[in-house]
Amino acid sequence: PGPGGKEEAAPAPKKRRLAAGGRYVPPPRKLSTGVSFGAAHFAETSYYFEGGLRKVRPYYFDFRTYCKGRWVGRSLLHVFSTEFRAQPLAYYRAAARAGRLRLNEEPVRDLDVVLKNNDFLRNTVHRHEPPVTAQPIQILVEDNEMVVVDKPSSLPVHPCGRFRHNTVIFILGKEHDLKELHTIHRLDRMTSGVLMFAKTAEVSKRIDEQVRERQLEKEYVCRVVGEFPEHEVVCEEPILVVSYKVGVCRVDPKGKPCKTIFQRLSYNGKTSVVKCLPRTGRTHQIRVHLQYLGHPIVNDPIYNMEAWGPDRGKGGKIDKTDEELLKALVEEHRSKQSLDILGILEEDLNSSAENKDCGNSSDCTKSAQADPINENSCPAKDTKDLERNDTAACPLNSDTNLEMLEKNKELGSCEIQDGQTGEKSSEEKDPLCVECKITRRDPSPKELVMYLHALRYKGAEFEYCSKMPEWAMEDWEE
Repeated sequence: PGPGGKEEAAPAPKKRRLAAGGRYVPPPRKLSTGVSFGAAHFAETSYYFEGGLRKVRPYYFDFRTYCKGRWVGRSLLHVFSTEFRAQPLAYYRAAARAGRLRLNEEPVRDLDVVLKNNDFLRNTVHRHEPPVTAQPIQILVEDNEMVVVDKPSSLPVHPCGRFRHNTVIFILGKEHDLKELHTIHRLDRMTSGVLMFAKTAEVSKRIDEQVRERQLEKEYVCRVVGEFPEHEVVCEEPILVVSYKVGVCRVDPKGKPCKTIFQRLSYNGKTSVVKCLPRTGRTHQIRVHLQYLGHPIVNDPIYNMEAWGPDRGKGGKIDKTDEELLKALVEEHRSKQSLDILGILEEDLNSSAENKDCGNSSDCTKSAQADPINENSCPAKDTKDLERNDTAACPLNSDTNLEMLEKNKELGSCEIQDGQTGEKSSEEKDPLCVECKITRRDPSPKELVMYLHALRYKGAEFEYCSKMPEWAMEDWEE
C-alpha cells in the first residue's frame, strides 16, 4: 500500500517510440511447454450419430499464427489473395467487418495493413468436419504405461487438416477419459488396426528407441485384386510423394528406398488376402507396392482408380505427368461426389500451392508443433518410419505435437474459441460460412472402409494383436 493506505497502481508499461505512422508489434510470447488437449478443447463441440456415421456439430474455432518471413512487407489482403484462396476475398472482408480477423489481438479494420515481423494473426472460423465411421474404437490394452486400441478405418490418429474432434486422440479423451497420450506411431486415416500410445514420456522414449533401431516388427493384412502369387514376394521399389495435399505417392527411381515382404494367405477366385511385412515405413508404402505389383487393395480410394490408366499403375506405368494424374484422380472422385474420401474439399483445390511443410492432409502422416504461437512449426522433412519423425527438434512422441499447421486452409495452427458447448444452437448455422450453405452427400459406411489392417505390432518387450477383420476371412464374399 502507498501513502494513506491506498494501493499504488502498477507502473504503466513503457511504450516503444515509433516513427510517425508506425505500428507497434508486441514481442512474441514465450512458448508454453507440455501443451496437451484437455477438457476445454473437448468441450468445443459434440458428436452425434446418423446413418452409421459419427458426425461433429459445426463450431467456432481460432486459427492462430505468427507472421511468416515471406509475408513481411506484404499486405494482409495480398497474403489472403495468394496463399489462402480457399475463400474469396469478399469472405475475408466480411470476416474483418464481423471482427473475426485480429492482428496482435486487435480487430483488423483495414486489410491493406502491411505485415511486420512477429505480427500475431488470429482468424475465427466456423468449422465443419467430415464424418467418419460410427464404429467404436476398441481398447485392446490399457495399463500404467500403454494404451493400445483397434482403430477403425476413416479415423485420423490426431488433429490435422479438416479433422480435429473426429480423431482417435479426441475420441479417446472425450469418451474414454484418456488424456495426454503420447503418439508412438501412425496409421493412415483409411487403415484400421493396432495403434499404440504411451502414457508417459519415458515409455514413449523407450519405444521410440526401438523404432529407431528397427526393432519393431509390423504385420498387416489386406485384400487385393486378383490372384496374388502363392510364393513370397519382396518389393523394394523406391517411393516418391507426388502430392502432400491430396496424399498421393508413386514408385519412382528418385524416391526413398523401402522394402515390403508379401505372403498370400488365401484366394477366393476373385480377390486375395495377403500378409504384409513392411521393413520400412514410407507413406502409403504397402498400398503403392501392391499397386506396382498389379494387385492393388480392392477398395483403395487412391491406388485402385481409373485415373492411373488401364493398368492402374501396374509396373509403374502411368503415362501421365504428376499434374495430370492428380487432376484425373480429383475429377474421378468429384464425379462420384466422394472428395471427402480424400479428406479434401472443392475449396481446398483452389487454395495455395502444395504446402510441403504441412504434410499430407488426407492421411496425416506428418505433424508439426501444436503450440499456437510457435513460428518454427517444425515441419517433418520425411517420415523414415511412419512411427517417427526425422526432425529431432520435433519428436512425434511429444504430446505437444498432436496438431498440424493448417496453412492450406486458414491462418496457422490451432487454438480454441471459448464457450463452445456443442449444444444445438445458432452456432450450427453461420451467416458468413460457405460450408453452411452447401449440402454434401454423406459417404456410406462402406465407403469409409479400406481393406488394409494393422494386425500385429511386436517390440522387444511387448506384442499387441487385433482380431482378423471380417473381410480378411477365407470364406468372405463381397
